[in-house]
Amino acid sequence: MEQTHTSHNGTTATPGAQRRVLVVEDDPTIVDAIAARLRAEGFVVQTASDGPAAVDTAEAWQPDLLILDIMLPGFDGLEVCRRVQAQRPVPVLMLTARDDETDMLVGLGVGADDYMTKPFSMRELAARVHVLLRRVERAALAATTPRSGILRLGELEIDHAQRRVRVRSEDVHLTPTEFDLLVCLANTPRAVLSREQLLAEVWDWADASGTRTVDSHIKALRRKIGAERIRTVHGVGYALETPTP
Repeated sequence: MEQTHTSHNGTTATPGAQRRVLVVEDDPTIVDAIAARLRAEGFVVQTASDGPAAVDTAEAWQPDLLILDIMLPGFDGLEVCRRVQAQRPVPVLMLTARDDETDMLVGLGVGADDYMTKPFSMRELAARVHVLLRRVERAALAATTPRSGILRLGELEIDHAQRRVRVRSEDVHLTPTEFDLLVCLANTPRAVLSREQLLAEVWDWADASGTRTVDSHIKALRRKIGAERIRTVHGVGYALETPTP
């Protein structure tokens, strides 16, 4: 009889359906702890401890998700992210030892989907992994059952079917998370959405400790579509600005 595994979030997976996670971290204590927790959650885990090994393993093993430390021997996690994303799109959760917003924005800019600052709880890391993989599944489903038409808000165009964004008819490359965040704001243009609302809608994450993640993704999105298009309401959240009729 085939064995099944029930993860801590209540989902059940069979061995044939297990997702692959590549953990890239040069600290043996941290990588062992992450790998043990994810295996307990039902994932198949491989590890790498330097940049070149990470790229080679990702190419050969084709993981479903990458957990990637920024500081690595060989070359850093940002370069790993660039090279892996050039091979094939894969969700990336970036780890950083510094609470440095520059690191976070650069990481998001090269294709990372989310980030966590050390030290972090294994419970939160496991939850973030589940969220990222659910988002990939939702995107795949949306691609097979696309909404018709293109949403136009002034010079901003959002093509749901192709998951493409254009500003003044020029294509803008967004990460999957940035696209989902923009769509969430665009669903109710000019309405202010709190950080907690955005965190719940886009990340499926209800813990207010993650609101810095929202702020960093908003900053990355502003750099790509224009800062004037997203209004900050201090102490509340954000709104997508649209041309006045």
